[in-house]
Amino acid sequence: MTIETERYRIGGDTFSDHRIEVPLDRSGKLAGNISVFAREVVRDGQEKAPRLVFFQGGPGSPAPRPAPVGGWVDWLLNHYRVILFDQRGTGASSPIDSAIVTAQGDSAAQADYLACFRADAIIDDAEQLRQELQGDKPWHVLGQSFGGFINTAYLSRAPYGLASVMITAGLPSVSKHADETYRLTWASTKARNEEMFRSFPGLHDRVWDVAVHLENSDERLVTGERLTPARLRMLGLVLGYSYGPQTLRFLFEDPFTVIKGEKKLNSRFLLQVSDRLSFAQNPIYGVLHESIYSGTAGGPTSWSAHRMRNEFPDHALPGTEQSPHETEKAAQQAGAQFLFSGEHVFPWQMSDDPSLAPMAEAANLVAERSFPRLYNTEVLNENTVPASGWVFWDDMFVPASLSLETAAQIRGFKPFLTNDYHHDGLRADGPKLLERMHSWNMQQRSGHP
Repeated sequence: MTIETERYRIGGDTFSDHRIEVPLDRSGKLAGNISVFAREVVRDGQEKAPRLVFFQGGPGSPAPRPAPVGGWVDWLLNHYRVILFDQRGTGASSPIDSAIVTAQGDSAAQADYLACFRADAIIDDAEQLRQELQGDKPWHVLGQSFGGFINTAYLSRAPYGLASVMITAGLPSVSKHADETYRLTWASTKARNEEMFRSFPGLHDRVWDVAVHLENSDERLVTGERLTPARLRMLGLVLGYSYGPQTLRFLFEDPFTVIKGEKKLNSRFLLQVSDRLSFAQNPIYGVLHESIYSGTAGGPTSWSAHRMRNEFPDHALPGTEQSPHETEKAAQQAGAQFLFSGEHVFPWQMSDDPSLAPMAEAANLVAERSFPRLYNTEVLNENTVPASGWVFWDDMFVPASLSLETAAQIRGFKPFLTNDYHHDGLRADGPKLLERMHSWNMQQRSGHP
């Protein structure tokens, strides 16, 4: 194994950009290597501090590029040498897109390729990097959202590589099928919608106006496809964050213009909507999002979010399963609400989004695949690694009840429960959250709880 490193300085910090080659598929079924990238940042005076690896949420999101360094990254740099890890397929780590995936062959070959970009492979990549940088010495890890899922799996797959674990906004269920997660997230998404519409009188009517207009008019996104009422609902992903309701309030405050007597959506609105709905910059999220719930119990996800939606009539799309883009006006007249969806992906979305459409059949095959288990509960029950994490009671994406259930199965894990934050608590108040976890973990390491 070899590592390539490029070093440079920004302010009072030294940056080291590390690159290593790793096997695409460690099972040996698929040949070839890919490149994995990690940026190490060391503050002056902290050259001998322990290393901490940050795993970003997602899946499919690269590590942050701190320019300038601030907030929670700044806090970490005063305690650790920080490694901002681009998970395979993201950022500078052999990023994938539809052209790369379709070049693998038919849809079955594409699905086999996509299956190589899950948490187990990410952990193996991290372990290879750890060996390159510091041999057998364990390091510390911090995971946000999906990064917390990675760290939970890390604890059960390679605890010997970990000195301590910190998690914000997410512990996965280690035993329940994805259906249970989505039942809970559909309910929390409805509550967040209702909270928003209570806070902003008139917003619901403006959203309905746009939805009805879209059913009767051919409006095109910047990416070329028609904007439908069903796609419009997916703007609700932002509701999982503290700033989500006001973001949608301002987005819909003036969506229309009139051109030669014809009512049209204005270009400013369409540009913003296009940016929020396209997965061109993060195709992994679209085609592999539900796979993060595979490998727990009950086999494949089989488009769980799509199926569980049928259990919540208020979230139902007008029309049939085969044609989700039916008239919103009829639904409104029947007294239905317009509710945005949340962190949910759908089979029809794979063909609607041009950046995902070439991989649509492969995504269907992934959704029907049974993956190996990610979590060894016996290992978690006997955990000795100091570990703690923040659970946000009002988290729309990661149900608090499931996070607490998992925390109870990890021996010695300390959950900090609060309703002060939404899913973006690390961004909103990172130094405070990190200080609590860091202090707890260091107490456990010193043997003085």
